[in-house]
Amino acid sequence: MSYDAIVVGAGHNGLVAAITLARAGRKVLVLERRGVLGGAAASENIFPGYRFNTGAHDAGLFSDELLDQFNLKALGLEVLDSPAAAFTPRPDGRSLTLWKDANRNPEEIAHFSVPDAENFPRFMTQMQRMAGVLQKTYSLAPPAPKDLSLGDLVPWLKSALQVKRLGKREMMAFLRVLPMPAEEFLDEWFETPLLKGLLGSSAVLGSMQGPKSAGTTLVMLHHYCGEVNGGFRAGRFFKGGMGKLAETLAALARQEGVEILTDAEVARINLNDENRATGVTLADGRTFLANYILSNGNPRHTFLQLVGAPYLPAQFVRQVRNIRFKGATAKLNLALKALPDFPAARGDVNRLSGHIVIGPDLDYLERAYDDAKYGRISRRPCLDAVIPTLLDPDLAPGGHHIMSVIMQYAPYRLREGDWYRMREPLGELIIDTLAEYAPNIRELILHRQVITPLDWERDYGLAEGNIYHGQMALDQLLFMRPVPGFARYRTPVDNLYLCGAGTHPGGGVSGAPGRNAARALLKALK
Repeated sequence: MSYDAIVVGAGHNGLVAAITLARAGRKVLVLERRGVLGGAAASENIFPGYRFNTGAHDAGLFSDELLDQFNLKALGLEVLDSPAAAFTPRPDGRSLTLWKDANRNPEEIAHFSVPDAENFPRFMTQMQRMAGVLQKTYSLAPPAPKDLSLGDLVPWLKSALQVKRLGKREMMAFLRVLPMPAEEFLDEWFETPLLKGLLGSSAVLGSMQGPKSAGTTLVMLHHYCGEVNGGFRAGRFFKGGMGKLAETLAALARQEGVEILTDAEVARINLNDENRATGVTLADGRTFLANYILSNGNPRHTFLQLVGAPYLPAQFVRQVRNIRFKGATAKLNLALKALPDFPAARGDVNRLSGHIVIGPDLDYLERAYDDAKYGRISRRPCLDAVIPTLLDPDLAPGGHHIMSVIMQYAPYRLREGDWYRMREPLGELIIDTLAEYAPNIRELILHRQVITPLDWERDYGLAEGNIYHGQMALDQLLFMRPVPGFARYRTPVDNLYLCGAGTHPGGGVSGAPGRNAARALLKALK
């Protein structure tokens, strides 16, 4: 059977691309290697009765524009309202909570510093304005510096005008902070180590960088491009888990006429004698024809495995091989027979309803990174945990809870040992770290699942375990993502497009790469 377009991968970006194409009257097929939808933003019943977010556990970057454009709430996607944005405890029992109601935060921060409490509303305003400018560029295809046309330039001129409207002082501040280390940026605003550690955790999330690394302020701004979340990075949870987003997108896609096949692993993208993509062959031998292919896979897998280096220009192959992935995260999913006790929460479970961040200060984060850059698992890791059952009790049996923990840093390439042997020690390390802040955590554990960087790669298709399909660094963003010269979703293979997080604007559950890639294809068809 032949299609106008085949989308490889039913992650959220692939589904957004499929819907966009189908609404333009194209016949679309989506092929998913696994038996569940959502890719690295799926929800799965790992243990009977417990439904976990096995990848991402927050969709704050998923744009309101897409929610409205696709009318996802009317299709049953329910956004959960957490009173807390983030809670971070200190080893001495004190803690700081940033609430979604931003009016509560100055009083909370004043327990540590009155000047910081006074500065925080201004910090929020500036972050939202700068992130707003950045977010405007996320719906645009990156410019092509070598052959820039007026049509390509006009949308970016509008973004440039928005920067100018910030005012001369704020415009200079915006341009100045993009390459800054997050530590320097936060030091200009605050004096409280706990507050800076909490905010700085967003600057290194998913990256093999520490807060002293150049460009981490840009990474932090990236994570503010979405749902306003009390001054913490953008945040949004869904009833039924993260996988509900993919399931709702899939339901809409089917309504629009898209065919979706699961357990359908693509083994090869087929090319004709003119080096033009003509279809795909599955691992089971089935072949599907299409005029266009959109890959939601990471660039390395797409080009070096599905296409093959011999069919690509040598310089391009070198560029792809030089993409820095350097996965740095692991995950622990816990099934608990009761809610863990965090004494620093002072009996207020609402404080635990958002993100629970273990990273008492920026030095703590930097030392954790120091271990990883030499190939060691962080001895004192940074943790980002959520307890989804506080907002959605149906994810576990009555009275029980689930807890999902993203851990940094867990380098893909270990200096000593391998991830087969280090899986369980890693789980123990995360639990030991949690126990410093929730002493009863270990006695509550009924089941646990450890996801290593190798698992991210093997089971979820994330090269080197990088959750963003490539490091979010200054030299791997905008017109340099995935590689210079091929940032506008098209590839050296005619009729083959990329639509995943390895393209602009990068990682996170946003849907922007999928929408942009589909628009680029539709524009080419005009």
